[in-house]
Amino acid sequence: MEFVEIGTVVSNTEGPTPSQFDFVVKDNGAKVRKGQFVELETDEGRLVGRIEDIFKANRYFERAESVREYEKNKDMSSIFPVDRWEFTVARAKPLGIMANPGTLKPSFPPSPGEKVFLASEDVLPKFLGLDENGINLGTIEHHDIEVKINLTKLLQKHLAILAMSGAGKSYFTSILIEELLERQKKYGRVGVVLIDVHGEYTSFAEPVKAGDKCIDYSKKCAHINGVNIRIGISNMSAEQLMYYMPNMSAIQRRELAKVFDSFKRKMKKGEGTFNLDDIIKEVEETDLIKKQATKESLIGWLYDANKDTIFSDTDYPNLRTLVKPGHLSIIDLSGILGSRRKQIIVSHLARELFNMRRNNQIPPFLLVIEEAHQFVPEGVKSEYALAKSIVEQVAREGRKFHASVCLISQRPKRLSTTVLSQCNTHIIMRVTNPYDLDHIKQSSEGITQSALDSISTLPVGEGLIVGEAVNHPIFVKIRKRKSQESTKGIDLEKAAQKFEEKMEARSKDAEAFFG
Repeated sequence: MEFVEIGTVVSNTEGPTPSQFDFVVKDNGAKVRKGQFVELETDEGRLVGRIEDIFKANRYFERAESVREYEKNKDMSSIFPVDRWEFTVARAKPLGIMANPGTLKPSFPPSPGEKVFLASEDVLPKFLGLDENGINLGTIEHHDIEVKINLTKLLQKHLAILAMSGAGKSYFTSILIEELLERQKKYGRVGVVLIDVHGEYTSFAEPVKAGDKCIDYSKKCAHINGVNIRIGISNMSAEQLMYYMPNMSAIQRRELAKVFDSFKRKMKKGEGTFNLDDIIKEVEETDLIKKQATKESLIGWLYDANKDTIFSDTDYPNLRTLVKPGHLSIIDLSGILGSRRKQIIVSHLARELFNMRRNNQIPPFLLVIEEAHQFVPEGVKSEYALAKSIVEQVAREGRKFHASVCLISQRPKRLSTTVLSQCNTHIIMRVTNPYDLDHIKQSSEGITQSALDSISTLPVGEGLIVGEAVNHPIFVKIRKRKSQESTKGIDLEKAAQKFEEKMEARSKDAEAFFG
């Protein structure tokens, strides 16, 4: 194990203390950067810390008035040996003492004069809680060490991916999906169901063109067009159906339940499935509903529900086949404009998958929800956010049954605090909105003010991992994706160019046809 010495602990008015120490940087060519992990010996054992800030100093330039006067006549460097007096001081935060097993909280300061080293490849992964057989998300910033995170620690207590638009949420999610699809059976695999609001992930289900260097995942993926999704009325209870009609009166609910239960009894006797058309016809003809006004208003509700065409006699797709270990099912909602229809689909899928998992009818799964603030918004009543209650329930109870959720959002402030607080790991990319930053600070355990300040300036391709998955926050350089990119992810110039090329080709075809 090679140790790279980078400095020596110094004594000043501010330390060293158990929570902070400064060291003068050794001029040996080793690069020292803010955010790097360092290690050194202390009376308590091997201490690992992180560089929080770096200062440059030169005593020749300490007094502004003196520098100003000297610079009037000659450059300072031509008068004094200023280079010899320049030095760099780094300020580090002690994170923990290596122990067996685990780590201990530092309770005694390092000694002045102690040598400081870059954290080694042997120490750092163990200290951060990384897993050699884990999910590879990239490399630690300023270190050539892969960030491989244990699957259970990352997903079992749920995951949130938070970033502003264009900061790389979809790219990172694609990396996560690649890792889950490539995972070997001996390490444990989960099924993935992805709610794709904008059709950004459908390229996973498309075969790779000949000559492309991308990995083809299409045989492990299923693409379900949300327009074709149907919910089987005959598989539901009266309460479930009425959940999607929240403004019904108590009388209407009672009368509908009578009709619904009569169909259920007939189905048990072998009379087959039924749909909303059958229920409407029965309501129109039945003598069970005495008041005409109640009957007419109930028929109105049912006709409105039937306009959606989402309710049928049987489910599509078959949800039992939707979840397979090491496979991805993409629920493509990009062709649906109506918010209510999207809400119903997400609510139905989440509820049925969770119930089946509780009964051990499907394997452990991860439900990924893009634009999560649309489906589980903060401060919105359940009748306007039909998926909210079930997603919150999965977030609260899912870990007991190995049903996990991954929420992706560009507006953390608008996301339900209940569900966000249940996501024990946050992966945060660039966020600049002060309200969102404050919300992240309140909901992300273990995030420091220094890390929070860095979030607003993160470049695309870098992120912060904080929470259950790692022992300490990690800034990660996200690895390159192996899958083909979606055409919906191309930049504006390429999109404009492609459109013009398409129109020119159509024009030439028309000219050739008409001579």
